[in-house]
Amino acid sequence: MSPSSFKSFNYHLFRPPFTLSFGSLLRRLTTPLARVHPSRLYSSSSSGTFMEVVKEVVKQGSAAGDGVAIRADKQSYSYVQLISSALKISNILSSNDLKTASKESKYEEESSLSVDGLGELGCLCGARIGIVAKPSAEFVAGMLGIWLSGGVAVPLALSYPEAELLHVMNDSDVSMVLSTDDHHEFLQEVASKCAARFSLIPTVPSVSSQKNASDHPQPGEIDEHGIFQGNIKSSSEDPALIVYTSGTTGKPKGVVHTHRGITAQVQTLKEAWGYTSADRFLHCLPLHHVHGLFNALLAPLYAGSTVEFMPKFSVRGIWQRWCESYPIKGTRADDAITVFTGVPTMYTRLIQGYEAMDPEVQAASASAARQLRLMMCGSSALPQPVMQQWETITGHRLLERYGMTEFVMAISNPLRGMRKAWHGWETTYWCAGQDSTGG
Repeated sequence: MSPSSFKSFNYHLFRPPFTLSFGSLLRRLTTPLARVHPSRLYSSSSSGTFMEVVKEVVKQGSAAGDGVAIRADKQSYSYVQLISSALKISNILSSNDLKTASKESKYEEESSLSVDGLGELGCLCGARIGIVAKPSAEFVAGMLGIWLSGGVAVPLALSYPEAELLHVMNDSDVSMVLSTDDHHEFLQEVASKCAARFSLIPTVPSVSSQKNASDHPQPGEIDEHGIFQGNIKSSSEDPALIVYTSGTTGKPKGVVHTHRGITAQVQTLKEAWGYTSADRFLHCLPLHHVHGLFNALLAPLYAGSTVEFMPKFSVRGIWQRWCESYPIKGTRADDAITVFTGVPTMYTRLIQGYEAMDPEVQAASASAARQLRLMMCGSSALPQPVMQQWETITGHRLLERYGMTEFVMAISNPLRGMRKAWHGWETTYWCAGQDSTGG
Protein backbone atom coordinates (compact mmCIF):
# COMPACT_ATOMS: atom_id res chain seq x y z
CA MET A 1 0.00 0.00 0.00
CA SER A 2 1.35 3.38 -0.94
CA PRO A 3 2.10 6.08 1.66
CA SER A 4 -0.47 8.37 0.02
CA SER A 5 -3.17 5.75 0.63
CA PHE A 6 -2.39 5.78 4.32
CA LYS A 7 -2.56 9.58 4.33
CA SER A 8 -6.19 9.31 3.27
CA PHE A 9 -6.95 7.51 6.52
CA ASN A 10 -5.87 10.60 8.46
CA TYR A 11 -6.85 9.58 11.98
CA HIS A 12 -10.63 9.64 11.46
CA LEU A 13 -12.20 6.37 10.43
CA PHE A 14 -15.81 7.42 10.09
CA ARG A 15 -17.49 9.99 7.94
CA PRO A 16 -21.17 10.19 6.84
CA PRO A 17 -22.10 7.15 4.75
CA PHE A 18 -21.84 7.28 1.00
CA THR A 19 -22.31 4.82 -1.82
CA LEU A 20 -19.14 3.28 -3.21
CA SER A 21 -18.59 0.09 -5.14
CA PHE A 22 -16.11 -2.41 -3.79
CA GLY A 23 -13.96 -2.06 -6.91
CA SER A 24 -13.90 1.73 -6.54
CA LEU A 25 -12.99 1.38 -2.89
CA LEU A 26 -9.99 -0.81 -3.70
CA ARG A 27 -8.80 1.58 -6.38
CA ARG A 28 -8.98 4.49 -3.95
CA LEU A 29 -7.29 2.71 -1.06
CA THR A 30 -4.67 0.54 -2.74
CA THR A 31 -2.07 0.50 -5.42
CA PRO A 32 -0.90 -2.63 -7.24
CA LEU A 33 1.52 -4.61 -5.13
CA ALA A 34 4.71 -5.19 -7.07
CA ARG A 35 7.92 -6.76 -5.93
CA VAL A 36 9.82 -4.13 -3.97
CA HIS A 37 13.46 -3.74 -4.89
CA PRO A 38 15.69 -4.30 -1.87
CA SER A 39 17.28 -0.92 -2.60
CA ARG A 40 13.93 0.55 -1.56
CA LEU A 41 13.54 -1.68 1.48
CA TYR A 42 15.77 0.55 3.54
CA SER A 43 16.26 4.29 3.68
CA SER A 44 18.75 6.19 5.81
CA SER A 45 16.57 9.28 6.20
CA SER A 46 14.84 9.90 9.51
CA SER A 47 11.26 10.73 10.33
CA GLY A 48 9.23 11.45 13.42
CA THR A 49 6.86 8.51 13.05
CA PHE A 50 9.51 5.80 12.86
CA MET A 51 8.61 2.93 15.18
CA GLU A 52 5.88 4.91 16.94
CA VAL A 53 4.27 1.64 18.02
CA VAL A 54 7.48 0.55 19.74
CA LYS A 55 7.93 4.00 21.26
CA GLU A 56 4.44 3.90 22.70
CA VAL A 57 5.08 0.49 24.25
CA VAL A 58 8.35 1.82 25.70
CA LYS A 59 6.47 4.82 27.05
CA GLN A 60 3.95 2.51 28.71
CA GLY A 61 6.86 0.63 30.29
CA SER A 62 8.49 3.83 31.49
CA ALA A 63 5.31 5.32 32.94
CA ALA A 64 3.71 2.21 34.41
CA GLY A 65 6.00 -0.72 33.80
CA ASP A 66 4.11 -2.90 36.25
CA GLY A 67 1.00 -2.65 34.07
CA VAL A 68 0.22 -5.98 32.41
CA ALA A 69 0.75 -5.98 28.66
CA ILE A 70 0.36 -9.70 27.93
CA ARG A 71 -1.37 -12.54 29.73
CA ALA A 72 -0.63 -16.05 28.46
CA ASP A 73 -0.52 -19.56 29.93
CA LYS A 74 -1.76 -18.19 33.27
CA GLN A 75 1.23 -15.86 33.51
CA SER A 76 1.32 -12.06 33.28
CA TYR A 77 3.99 -10.01 31.53
CA SER A 78 4.43 -6.29 32.08
CA TYR A 79 5.32 -3.63 29.56
CA VAL A 80 8.73 -3.21 31.18
CA GLN A 81 9.43 -6.93 30.80
CA LEU A 82 8.44 -6.85 27.14
CA ILE A 83 10.81 -3.98 26.39
CA SER A 84 13.65 -5.48 28.39
CA SER A 85 13.29 -8.76 26.48
CA ALA A 86 12.97 -6.92 23.16
CA LEU A 87 16.31 -5.20 23.82
CA LYS A 88 17.94 -8.58 24.46
CA ILE A 89 16.56 -9.90 21.18
CA SER A 90 17.77 -6.77 19.38
CA ASN A 91 21.26 -7.43 20.73
CA ILE A 92 21.12 -11.04 19.51
CA LEU A 93 20.12 -9.91 16.02
CA SER A 94 22.68 -7.13 15.89
CA SER A 95 25.49 -9.47 16.93
CA ASN A 96 24.92 -11.73 13.92
CA ASP A 97 26.60 -10.92 10.63
CA LEU A 98 23.55 -11.75 8.58
CA LYS A 99 25.37 -11.02 5.31
CA THR A 100 27.16 -14.36 5.51
CA ALA A 101 23.96 -16.29 6.13
CA SER A 102 21.81 -14.86 3.35
CA LYS A 103 21.88 -15.46 -0.34
CA GLU A 104 23.01 -12.56 -2.48
CA SER A 105 20.33 -10.24 -3.77
CA LYS A 106 20.06 -9.74 -7.50
CA TYR A 107 19.34 -6.09 -6.74
CA GLU A 108 22.37 -5.63 -4.49
CA GLU A 109 24.31 -3.75 -7.12
CA GLU A 110 21.50 -1.20 -7.32
CA SER A 111 21.66 -0.41 -3.62
CA SER A 112 24.26 1.52 -1.70
CA LEU A 113 23.29 -0.42 1.42
CA SER A 114 23.41 -4.16 1.96
CA VAL A 115 19.81 -5.13 2.55
CA ASP A 116 20.64 -8.32 4.42
CA GLY A 117 23.68 -6.96 6.18
CA LEU A 118 24.44 -5.05 9.30
CA GLY A 119 24.76 -1.33 9.03
CA GLU A 120 26.72 0.82 11.39
CA LEU A 121 25.84 0.82 15.09
CA GLY A 122 24.13 -2.57 14.88
CA CYS A 123 21.39 -1.62 12.44
CA LEU A 124 20.08 -4.53 10.35
CA CYS A 125 19.37 -2.20 7.43
CA GLY A 126 16.08 -3.85 6.55
CA ALA A 127 17.09 -7.51 6.87
CA ARG A 128 13.99 -9.71 6.90
CA ILE A 129 13.61 -11.75 10.08
CA GLY A 130 11.11 -14.60 10.21
CA ILE A 131 9.35 -15.16 13.52
CA VAL A 132 7.46 -18.28 14.55
CA ALA A 133 5.90 -18.66 17.98
CA LYS A 134 2.54 -19.42 19.47
CA PRO A 135 0.62 -16.35 20.72
CA SER A 136 2.82 -15.38 23.63
CA ALA A 137 4.96 -12.71 25.24
CA GLU A 138 7.91 -14.16 23.31
CA PHE A 139 6.19 -13.45 19.99
CA VAL A 140 5.52 -9.84 20.97
CA ALA A 141 9.04 -9.29 22.34
CA GLY A 142 10.43 -10.82 19.15
CA MET A 143 8.49 -8.41 16.94
CA LEU A 144 9.60 -5.41 19.01
CA GLY A 145 13.19 -6.66 19.06
CA ILE A 146 13.27 -6.97 15.28
CA TRP A 147 12.07 -3.39 14.91
CA LEU A 148 14.51 -2.09 17.53
CA SER A 149 17.38 -3.60 15.54
CA GLY A 150 16.22 -2.10 12.25
CA GLY A 151 14.87 -5.33 10.77
CA VAL A 152 11.67 -6.26 8.96
CA ALA A 153 9.46 -8.79 10.75
CA VAL A 154 7.98 -11.67 8.74
CA PRO A 155 5.40 -13.56 10.87
CA LEU A 156 5.33 -17.23 9.85
CA ALA A 157 2.31 -19.44 10.46
CA LEU A 158 2.56 -22.44 12.74
CA SER A 159 0.04 -24.13 10.45
CA TYR A 160 2.15 -23.80 7.29
CA PRO A 161 3.29 -27.09 5.75
CA GLU A 162 7.00 -27.16 5.03
CA ALA A 163 6.61 -26.40 1.31
CA GLU A 164 4.58 -23.25 1.99
CA LEU A 165 6.93 -22.21 4.78
CA LEU A 166 9.88 -22.51 2.41
CA HIS A 167 8.03 -20.49 -0.23
CA VAL A 168 7.38 -17.63 2.19
CA MET A 169 10.91 -17.66 3.57
CA ASN A 170 12.52 -17.73 0.13
CA ASP A 171 10.13 -15.17 -1.34
CA SER A 172 10.74 -12.70 1.51
CA ASP A 173 14.49 -13.47 1.52
CA VAL A 174 14.56 -14.20 5.26
CA SER A 175 18.03 -13.85 6.78
CA MET A 176 17.26 -15.32 10.20
CA VAL A 177 14.41 -17.18 11.86
CA LEU A 178 13.43 -16.54 15.47
CA SER A 179 11.45 -19.21 17.27
CA THR A 180 10.62 -20.55 20.70
CA ASP A 181 12.05 -23.84 21.91
CA ASP A 182 8.91 -25.86 21.15
CA HIS A 183 9.54 -25.47 17.39
CA HIS A 184 13.32 -25.49 17.59
CA GLU A 185 14.29 -28.65 15.69
CA PHE A 186 11.86 -28.30 12.80
CA LEU A 187 12.54 -24.62 12.16
CA GLN A 188 16.29 -24.96 12.45
CA GLU A 189 16.12 -27.57 9.69
CA VAL A 190 13.83 -25.42 7.51
CA ALA A 191 16.03 -22.35 8.04
CA SER A 192 19.09 -24.27 6.84
CA LYS A 193 17.29 -25.06 3.58
CA CYS A 194 16.87 -21.32 3.00
CA ALA A 195 20.47 -20.47 3.96
CA ALA A 196 19.01 -18.54 6.88
CA ARG A 197 20.31 -18.47 10.42
CA PHE A 198 18.27 -19.60 13.39
CA SER A 199 18.01 -18.29 16.93
CA LEU A 200 15.83 -19.06 19.91
CA ILE A 201 13.74 -16.27 21.38
CA PRO A 202 14.80 -15.86 25.02
CA THR A 203 12.06 -16.63 27.52
CA VAL A 204 10.32 -13.49 28.72
CA PRO A 205 10.24 -13.45 32.54
CA SER A 206 6.75 -13.21 33.98
CA VAL A 207 5.60 -10.82 36.68
CA SER A 208 5.61 -13.59 39.28
CA SER A 209 9.11 -14.77 38.38
CA GLN A 210 10.51 -11.26 38.68
CA LYS A 211 9.08 -10.32 42.08
CA ASN A 212 12.36 -11.03 43.82
CA ALA A 213 14.71 -10.36 40.92
CA SER A 214 17.06 -7.40 41.20
CA ASP A 215 18.59 -7.54 37.71
CA HIS A 216 15.42 -6.67 35.84
CA PRO A 217 14.44 -3.06 35.04
CA GLN A 218 11.76 -1.64 37.28
CA PRO A 219 8.99 0.83 36.39
CA GLY A 220 10.53 4.23 35.71
CA GLU A 221 14.00 2.79 35.01
CA ILE A 222 13.51 2.49 31.24
CA ASP A 223 15.11 5.35 29.32
CA GLU A 224 12.52 5.80 26.60
CA HIS A 225 14.64 8.42 24.80
CA GLY A 226 17.98 6.66 25.18
CA ILE A 227 16.71 3.48 23.54
CA PHE A 228 16.15 5.27 20.26
CA GLN A 229 18.77 8.01 20.38
CA GLY A 230 21.51 7.41 17.84
CA ASN A 231 21.30 3.63 17.57
CA ILE A 232 19.01 3.26 14.55
CA LYS A 233 18.98 5.27 11.36
CA SER A 234 15.66 4.61 9.69
CA SER A 235 12.70 6.30 8.07
CA SER A 236 8.99 6.07 8.71
CA GLU A 237 8.70 4.96 5.09
CA ASP A 238 10.95 1.96 5.70
CA PRO A 239 9.28 -1.47 5.75
CA ALA A 240 8.58 -2.88 9.20
CA LEU A 241 6.46 -5.90 8.40
CA ILE A 242 5.78 -8.36 5.59
CA VAL A 243 2.45 -10.16 5.95
CA TYR A 244 1.53 -12.92 3.51
CA THR A 245 -1.90 -13.35 1.97
CA SER A 246 -3.84 -16.55 2.57
CA GLY A 247 -3.12 -17.83 -0.93
CA THR A 248 -6.70 -18.58 -1.96
CA THR A 249 -6.03 -17.63 -5.60
CA GLY A 250 -2.45 -18.88 -5.85
CA LYS A 251 0.70 -18.92 -3.80
CA PRO A 252 0.71 -16.54 -0.80
CA LYS A 253 2.00 -13.10 -1.72
CA GLY A 254 3.99 -10.84 0.58
CA VAL A 255 2.53 -7.45 1.48
CA VAL A 256 4.96 -4.83 2.80
CA HIS A 257 3.81 -2.50 5.59
CA THR A 258 5.90 0.51 6.55
CA HIS A 259 6.39 1.94 10.04
CA ARG A 260 4.28 4.90 9.01
CA GLY A 261 1.52 2.68 7.70
CA ILE A 262 1.43 0.65 10.91
CA THR A 263 1.32 3.85 12.95
CA ALA A 264 -1.57 5.20 10.88
CA GLN A 265 -3.51 1.99 11.37
CA VAL A 266 -3.08 1.59 15.12
CA GLN A 267 -3.81 5.25 15.79
CA THR A 268 -6.94 5.03 13.64
CA LEU A 269 -8.20 1.85 15.29
CA LYS A 270 -7.44 3.13 18.79
CA GLU A 271 -9.51 6.24 18.18
CA ALA A 272 -12.29 4.66 16.12
CA TRP A 273 -13.00 1.77 18.47
CA GLY A 274 -12.19 3.55 21.73
CA TYR A 275 -9.26 1.40 22.83
CA THR A 276 -7.85 2.53 26.20
CA SER A 277 -5.47 1.31 28.89
CA ALA A 278 -8.54 0.07 30.80
CA ASP A 279 -9.33 -2.50 28.10
CA ARG A 280 -8.49 -6.18 28.28
CA PHE A 281 -8.68 -8.18 25.04
CA LEU A 282 -9.35 -11.92 24.82
CA HIS A 283 -7.22 -12.93 21.83
CA CYS A 284 -7.72 -16.26 20.02
CA LEU A 285 -6.77 -15.32 16.44
CA PRO A 286 -3.71 -16.26 14.35
CA LEU A 287 -0.86 -13.74 14.42
CA HIS A 288 0.20 -14.07 10.78
CA HIS A 289 -2.93 -12.28 9.53
CA VAL A 290 -3.85 -8.61 9.99
CA HIS A 291 -6.99 -9.27 12.07
CA GLY A 292 -5.09 -10.90 14.90
CA LEU A 293 -1.94 -8.83 14.46
CA PHE A 294 -3.26 -5.27 14.03
CA ASN A 295 -6.79 -5.20 15.46
CA ALA A 296 -6.23 -7.44 18.45
CA LEU A 297 -2.53 -6.95 19.31
CA LEU A 298 -0.64 -3.92 17.98
CA ALA A 299 -3.48 -1.41 18.36
CA PRO A 300 -4.31 -2.55 21.94
CA LEU A 301 -0.62 -2.39 22.95
CA TYR A 302 -0.41 1.07 21.42
CA ALA A 303 -3.34 2.06 23.63
CA GLY A 304 -1.76 0.55 26.75
CA SER A 305 -4.33 -2.25 26.98
CA THR A 306 -3.81 -5.81 28.18
CA VAL A 307 -3.94 -8.63 25.63
CA GLU A 308 -4.83 -12.05 27.03
CA PHE A 309 -3.89 -14.86 24.67
CA MET A 310 -5.97 -17.99 24.29
CA PRO A 311 -3.69 -19.93 21.90
CA LYS A 312 -6.45 -22.23 20.68
CA PHE A 313 -10.05 -21.24 20.12
CA SER A 314 -12.25 -22.91 22.74
CA VAL A 315 -16.01 -22.42 22.97
CA ARG A 316 -16.07 -23.57 26.56
CA GLY A 317 -12.96 -21.57 27.42
CA ILE A 318 -14.35 -18.30 26.05
CA TRP A 319 -17.73 -18.58 27.79
CA GLN A 320 -15.97 -19.55 30.99
CA ARG A 321 -13.57 -16.60 30.77
CA TRP A 322 -16.46 -14.17 30.32
CA CYS A 323 -18.26 -15.69 33.30
CA GLU A 324 -15.11 -15.35 35.41
CA SER A 325 -14.93 -11.70 34.37
CA TYR A 326 -18.48 -10.95 35.46
CA PRO A 327 -19.40 -13.65 38.03
CA ILE A 328 -22.53 -12.02 39.38
CA LYS A 329 -24.77 -9.54 37.61
CA GLY A 330 -23.42 -6.06 38.31
CA THR A 331 -20.01 -7.26 39.52
CA ARG A 332 -16.73 -7.25 37.67
CA ALA A 333 -13.42 -9.00 38.33
CA ASP A 334 -10.21 -6.94 38.35
CA ASP A 335 -8.97 -8.76 35.25
CA ALA A 336 -12.30 -8.69 33.40
CA ILE A 337 -12.32 -9.04 29.63
CA THR A 338 -13.76 -5.94 27.95
CA VAL A 339 -13.20 -6.52 24.22
CA PHE A 340 -13.54 -9.57 21.99
CA THR A 341 -13.00 -9.78 18.23
CA GLY A 342 -13.54 -12.89 16.16
CA VAL A 343 -14.61 -14.34 12.82
CA PRO A 344 -18.15 -15.49 11.89
CA THR A 345 -17.44 -19.18 12.45
CA MET A 346 -16.36 -18.40 16.02
CA TYR A 347 -19.69 -16.74 16.80
CA THR A 348 -21.56 -19.61 15.15
CA ARG A 349 -19.78 -22.10 17.39
CA LEU A 350 -20.26 -19.90 20.47
CA ILE A 351 -24.00 -19.88 19.77
CA GLN A 352 -23.98 -23.67 19.43
CA GLY A 353 -22.14 -23.93 22.74
CA TYR A 354 -24.65 -21.61 24.38
CA GLU A 355 -27.59 -23.66 23.12
CA ALA A 356 -26.07 -26.79 24.66
CA MET A 357 -25.91 -25.22 28.14
CA ASP A 358 -28.36 -25.78 30.97
CA PRO A 359 -30.82 -22.87 31.41
CA GLU A 360 -29.11 -21.65 34.58
CA VAL A 361 -25.69 -21.62 32.90
CA GLN A 362 -27.20 -19.93 29.86
CA ALA A 363 -28.53 -17.10 31.99
CA ALA A 364 -25.18 -16.55 33.71
CA SER A 365 -23.26 -16.73 30.41
CA ALA A 366 -25.56 -14.31 28.58
CA SER A 367 -25.43 -11.88 31.51
CA ALA A 368 -21.62 -11.99 31.56
CA ALA A 369 -21.31 -11.48 27.79
CA ARG A 370 -23.55 -8.42 27.96
CA GLN A 371 -21.04 -6.70 30.24
CA LEU A 372 -18.24 -6.57 27.67
CA ARG A 373 -17.64 -3.10 26.23
CA LEU A 374 -17.22 -4.17 22.62
CA MET A 375 -17.60 -7.23 20.41
CA MET A 376 -16.41 -7.18 16.79
CA CYS A 377 -16.48 -9.48 13.79
CA GLY A 378 -14.59 -9.60 10.51
CA SER A 379 -12.41 -11.53 8.05
CA SER A 380 -15.49 -12.81 6.20
CA ALA A 381 -19.16 -11.93 5.81
CA LEU A 382 -21.32 -12.44 8.91
CA PRO A 383 -24.60 -14.24 8.11
CA GLN A 384 -27.59 -12.15 9.14
CA PRO A 385 -29.17 -14.94 11.25
CA VAL A 386 -25.95 -15.25 13.26
CA MET A 387 -25.87 -11.48 13.82
CA GLN A 388 -29.48 -11.44 14.99
CA GLN A 389 -29.17 -14.50 17.24
CA TRP A 390 -26.00 -13.17 18.87
CA GLU A 391 -27.72 -9.86 19.58
CA THR A 392 -30.69 -11.71 21.12
CA ILE A 393 -28.40 -13.72 23.41
CA THR A 394 -25.88 -11.08 24.46
CA GLY A 395 -27.40 -7.71 23.59
CA HIS A 396 -24.37 -6.99 21.38
CA ARG A 397 -24.89 -5.99 17.77
CA LEU A 398 -21.52 -7.08 16.48
CA LEU A 399 -19.38 -4.29 15.06
CA GLU A 400 -18.51 -5.45 11.56
CA ARG A 401 -15.55 -4.06 9.67
CA TYR A 402 -13.68 -4.96 6.53
CA GLY A 403 -10.01 -5.12 5.71
CA MET A 404 -7.43 -6.81 3.54
CA THR A 405 -3.82 -7.87 3.95
CA GLU A 406 -2.88 -5.10 1.51
CA PHE A 407 -4.35 -2.18 3.48
CA VAL A 408 -5.40 -3.67 6.85
CA MET A 409 -8.68 -1.99 7.97
CA ALA A 410 -10.59 0.35 5.69
CA ILE A 411 -14.32 0.04 6.39
CA SER A 412 -16.21 -0.23 9.66
CA ASN A 413 -19.52 0.29 11.29
CA PRO A 414 -19.39 3.00 13.97
CA LEU A 415 -18.58 2.40 17.61
CA ARG A 416 -21.59 4.50 18.58
CA GLY A 417 -24.73 4.90 16.53
CA MET A 418 -26.58 2.63 14.14
CA ARG A 419 -24.67 -0.38 12.86
CA LYS A 420 -25.86 -1.60 9.50
CA ALA A 421 -25.88 -5.23 8.44
CA TRP A 422 -23.84 -5.67 5.29
CA HIS A 423 -25.41 -7.99 2.76
CA GLY A 424 -22.84 -7.21 0.07
CA TRP A 425 -20.18 -4.72 -0.80
CA GLU A 426 -22.11 -2.83 -3.51
CA THR A 427 -23.96 -0.81 -0.87
CA THR A 428 -23.61 2.05 1.57
CA TYR A 429 -20.54 2.04 3.79
CA TRP A 430 -19.05 3.76 6.73
CA CYS A 431 -15.67 4.35 5.20
CA ALA A 432 -12.24 5.76 5.91
CA GLY A 433 -12.38 9.54 5.55
CA GLN A 434 -10.03 11.67 3.52
CA ASP A 435 -8.08 14.63 4.80
CA SER A 436 -7.13 17.72 2.83
CA THR A 437 -4.19 15.87 1.28
CA GLY A 438 -6.22 12.89 0.15
CA GLY A 439 -7.19 12.24 -3.43
